[in-house]
Amino acid sequence: MKQGELSQYTKKTNQLLKRYGVKFGIYKNNIFHEQLFPFDCIPRIIGKDEFVYLNKGLIQRVNALNAFLKDIYGEKKIIKDRIIPEEFVYSSKGYLVEVEGLMPPQGIYAHIAGIDLVQAKEGTWYVLEDNLRIPSGASYPMIARTLCRRASPMTYVQNHVEDNRDYAVLLKETMDYVNTGGINAVFTPGRMNAAYFEHAYLAEKTGAVLVGPKDIVVNEDYLYFKNYTGSLEKIGALYRRISDEYLDPMTFMEDSLIGIPHLMEIYRKGNVAIVNAPGNGVADDKGIYYFVPKMIEYYFHETPILQNAPTYLPYYDEDLKFVLENFDRLVIKDVSEAGGYGVFFGNTLSRDEKEVFLETIRTERRRFIAQEVIDFKDLQIQDEDGIVERKADLRAFVLTGKTTRTWKSGLTRFSRNPDSFIVNSSQGGGFKDTWILSR
Repeated sequence: MKQGELSQYTKKTNQLLKRYGVKFGIYKNNIFHEQLFPFDCIPRIIGKDEFVYLNKGLIQRVNALNAFLKDIYGEKKIIKDRIIPEEFVYSSKGYLVEVEGLMPPQGIYAHIAGIDLVQAKEGTWYVLEDNLRIPSGASYPMIARTLCRRASPMTYVQNHVEDNRDYAVLLKETMDYVNTGGINAVFTPGRMNAAYFEHAYLAEKTGAVLVGPKDIVVNEDYLYFKNYTGSLEKIGALYRRISDEYLDPMTFMEDSLIGIPHLMEIYRKGNVAIVNAPGNGVADDKGIYYFVPKMIEYYFHETPILQNAPTYLPYYDEDLKFVLENFDRLVIKDVSEAGGYGVFFGNTLSRDEKEVFLETIRTERRRFIAQEVIDFKDLQIQDEDGIVERKADLRAFVLTGKTTRTWKSGLTRFSRNPDSFIVNSSQGGGFKDTWILSR
């Protein structure tokens, strides 16, 4: 199908997405705003051979991250062998002492990984972030593809596009593999959550039960869903869509109103699988990201297939010196922020802002990483002026159950601002479908 023919569906598809409630929420100034995640019908296209390369690199990376999590909450060999500094791990906000020595069902921590990549203009792919806690976004290309397929079903046959409807199958198989006996459930904090649409959509597509805090209870060492009749159904795998600190008020935040009291007690006993496992935040800390290539070499004795963006860690004296001397050409990231927040381009700060920032880096060296600014590929999108080009990234979804598999699709996000590299939905970005070609 020609690009012009495909692009005619953008307006209609967005109208349908709005009608079906395909939105995301943002809290700003203590007010909840819900808005459409703008969709562009011109797809990102990844050839078969290129996906084979990405697939190998993504599987290698996610397996290494799972090995790291198993090690860091277990024997801690990577610390003992001084590959990663001990204090660097334990000072991470994502590290949870509460799960020390706790082995999740089947030994899997990151069941669902969202790996954010960009492709430089010369073609090299770089990993920007690893998201291992509650990565979101798979539902958007799923439903957008469904709507576009209705409008032009032969497009996907004629262009030999891999079918992306199997994400629900991959997710269900992942939950089934770690299920300790009972039904699968998707745990949502409720309608006001930013990704509530996705919670409901994935529950429907996987055949899991969508449950909130009032629908679920721990009873005699097991987790149960209270159905509409008042009877109890045992839950064997809980795909949680809330952050660690809210999961269980008996273990984490005492004032959490959306958690499940005593959940961690039965989790420790192996009576329920939590997808993804609590404690994963230590592995997607942007500071720990720096060490992922070393993890691959350490655990597997392999050369990393996918590269990190060139990254500097002010924690080390040599890197601190480089960052201070080259600040204007670097992007600085707060290791604990997400959603496009805490990202600063050195050349955009005033002289006074720069001096304050440099002093902050000197005194809080564990708090930041610095990266080279990658001039990544522009992709064509439509706006009021016709076809224009904007920066875009790719969130690849990698699921680990009996094996580790990469979904043959992904969430391509783009900036609607011609002068911005920030593509996150919370920062006003839009999204595209991602076509993986079968030949």
